[in-house]
Amino acid sequence: MAFARGRVNARLPPEVNRVLYIRNLPFEIKTEEMYDIFGKYGAIRQIRKGNTKETRGTAYVVYEDIYDAKNAVDHLSGFNVANRYLIVLYYNTTKLNKKQDQKKKEEDLREVQAKYNLNKDGTQKEEEEP
Repeated sequence: MAFARGRVNARLPPEVNRVLYIRNLPFEIKTEEMYDIFGKYGAIRQIRKGNTKETRGTAYVVYEDIYDAKNAVDHLSGFNVANRYLIVLYYNTTKLNKKQDQKKKEEDLREVQAKYNLNKDGTQKEEEEP
């Protein structure tokens, strides 16, 4: 039997990875506090907190080991920090790629509309007389 840091190397679900996406964080939480909370479950490579209006209250936590990340998700989802319940998810690259693909398609569509002088519904724009 193969062992990974004393644990049986069981098959993990496909969504499990080392990068966690955290939502519903208190806005005033400090990075050191996050290392204290998440570090209990294993060695952390990096923590990145959201710092814009749209990303406040979110963070990414990157663990060194995938099993530590799974342990953190299992134990910290719903954990109460400053009267806020954490939402701890595995980072999903396919969702990000879909958003980027959609933005690219929208951008391409606008370029085609501008190039061929089309309205949003695909009809030809009427030429303005001077």
